[in-house]
Amino acid sequence: MNAEPVRSIAIVGGGSAGWMAAAAIVNATQGRIRIDVVESEQIGVVGVGEATIPPIKLFNQSLGIDENTFVRATNGSFKLGIEFLDWSAKGRRYFHPFGMFGREFDRVPLHQYWLKARRAGDETPFEDYSMAWQIARLNRFSPPSRDLRLVQSTFDYAYHFDTILYGQFLRRYAEERGVVRTEGKVVDVGQDGESGDVRELVLEDGRRIRADFFIDCTGFYGLLIEQTLKTGYEDWTHWLPCDRAVAVPCESGGDFTPYTRSAARDAGWQWRIPLQHRTGNGYVYCSAHIADEEAADTLLKHLDGKPLADPRFLRFTTGRRKAFWNRNVVAIGLAAGFMEPLESTSLHLIQTAITRFLALFPDKGGNRLNAEEFNRLSVEEYERIRDFLVLHYHATTRTDGELWRHTASMDIPESLAYRLAHFRATGRLVSPGPELFLNPSWLAVYFGQDIIPDGGDPLADLRDTDWKGRLAHIRQAMAEALPPVPSHQAYIDRFCKAPA
Repeated sequence: MNAEPVRSIAIVGGGSAGWMAAAAIVNATQGRIRIDVVESEQIGVVGVGEATIPPIKLFNQSLGIDENTFVRATNGSFKLGIEFLDWSAKGRRYFHPFGMFGREFDRVPLHQYWLKARRAGDETPFEDYSMAWQIARLNRFSPPSRDLRLVQSTFDYAYHFDTILYGQFLRRYAEERGVVRTEGKVVDVGQDGESGDVRELVLEDGRRIRADFFIDCTGFYGLLIEQTLKTGYEDWTHWLPCDRAVAVPCESGGDFTPYTRSAARDAGWQWRIPLQHRTGNGYVYCSAHIADEEAADTLLKHLDGKPLADPRFLRFTTGRRKAFWNRNVVAIGLAAGFMEPLESTSLHLIQTAITRFLALFPDKGGNRLNAEEFNRLSVEEYERIRDFLVLHYHATTRTDGELWRHTASMDIPESLAYRLAHFRATGRLVSPGPELFLNPSWLAVYFGQDIIPDGGDPLADLRDTDWKGRLAHIRQAMAEALPPVPSHQAYIDRFCKAPA
């Protein structure tokens, strides 16, 4: 006999995490359970993560949200990938595109034939086989074709947007479907004397919010998952040593790029995210190698326009909770852990946590197996994203700063070392299992940061394939597909321009 499902859920904390959770849960449960969001205007939200990756489209679509309406409401723009400046060495750049490189034409992967051409003297950059880059480098945008026979179908895209506006957008969505928002600061948490489960939230004015299950979206503080349940935290700063960020928006200036930019600095890296109404900027840095004031000065010197606010500082510890689901509490967003926004994974980790939660939706029983599976999948996801981020830092030849000398020579996770060994030897891509960043992403960073294999796949020398002609055909098809693509600004002006 099925156990009775929970009938009430309290989400502590608003922002992107809280309102994404509220919107998705009320949509999935069709309004048949009570959902409370408890948030306080006294407590600010981080609100600096404005870049996303393609799966965010699936989240919005699952809620029935129209793309143009959403982009217009959040002052959004489009994103075809990330440009990395000065990461492998000063003066070098590369692009991590969304989508594939070219189109596979043989059982031997395309990149193996590119390596074969390179060994024969062909200097064509690997990113030239990316349709996303061909469009992005011209500051153009249009959605990919649905005709899989066309090269225009080989790329993908995501968004830049104002996360505060996104939270407000989802709040309206959720409240229209019955979610109840309670304004108030939580000053105490009541627990069951026997099980230790959370039973109620006590607000500053004495009100009490009771629920069967709780979702912690209280950011780094982790009111329920850590302050109440003492779950513990796994610190990864020995692999990802940046522990500070300073952020400031500025007036729009420079190119209206359909991509994020990450520029390596002496003690970290700077992001640039173009929105319709402003540009988001931030410097993620290691406090052991630069003072806060100097970091802010560095950021301000590299803006495209006039600052629109004072620099805002954030402190963080890269890592994760030792458990994401503890008793009757699930932590989502920054309450669950922190991955620096180098590959724009912050909102994605919220999205996947919500998806897992709905797949393992709790009942009024113990939910031990649900929690075990949720935690297993979450740990795997965090560790595989961690390895991908560590690769960026480790694969550098820079010696001009203490941070870069450290990351280039540091010990790395065994799982990443294993992957690197395979790729350096033969260019083969191995993986421990399903993960967010697929082969094209790893290839973009490997080749972009000058990790060139010592050898190649021997099967490539045994195949009777016109690989030179096929590589040339891909480049020609991309060049012919470019003229009709409108500029990024023109596309937004036509379909989703935000009100002034």
